[in-house]
Amino acid sequence: MNYENIIFQFDDGVARITLNRPEKLNSFTSTMHAELADALDRVESGDPRVLVLTGSGRGFCAGQDLSERSMSGGQKVDLGLTVEKFYSPLVKRLRALPAPVVVGVNGVAAGAGANLALAGDIVVAARSARFIQPFCRLGLLPDTGGTYVLPRLVGQARAMGLSMLGDTLSAEQAVQWGLIWECVDDDQLGMRLDALAAHFAKAPTKGLAYTKQALNQSLDNTLHEQLDLERNLMRELGQTDDYAEGVAAFLAKREPVFKGR
Repeated sequence: MNYENIIFQFDDGVARITLNRPEKLNSFTSTMHAELADALDRVESGDPRVLVLTGSGRGFCAGQDLSERSMSGGQKVDLGLTVEKFYSPLVKRLRALPAPVVVGVNGVAAGAGANLALAGDIVVAARSARFIQPFCRLGLLPDTGGTYVLPRLVGQARAMGLSMLGDTLSAEQAVQWGLIWECVDDDQLGMRLDALAAHFAKAPTKGLAYTKQALNQSLDNTLHEQLDLERNLMRELGQTDDYAEGVAAFLAKREPVFKGR
């Protein structure tokens, strides 16, 4: 597939996807969804050590391009179909990817764009970035996993306020609330993403994938279920080459060379 709405690179285990409709603040169209799905196919079929997702221009993603949802002629739009076909599978794929997903929020992240960012594992925002849940202004609710992640990240009261008022949340406030991992100066975002990509490209990928799986499942597991999951995953990780390398490097007082296996 030739990409017109995203930029895709995949080298030495580092996959990079840049949403690339800057004139529309990288808002989603069906074509953009198709391109993103194709790129994720290529990532999943490869040997990813990390995926870096960001946007081009002055915005990360403004959510759905509403020009695709014209209701002229009195025709109604099945938004549930759009969620089922595009947004829900996208969130599920990012959460299930067996490698860290690093999201660089370079500007406004609104609606589905905000919740797409929050589907990442490590979210870093430029200081000028802002997060908005504007669904309430359209008579809608936060989709793309918004109603799931918001109360878990910032608590019920703040999730309600963000969702029902649609107020803008700055990147600095997002860090203070625990919504995202880090806020950096605008001119440092690219370098920070490169540093994280380089770090994860040399990290024990399977251990990180299982860490991601365990933390995500902990949101719904009982303590007993989580302890059993930890036991099962640790049993598998103890058989990996990376664990053997980590122990050997520790005993030899040298830096480990992880292969992601």
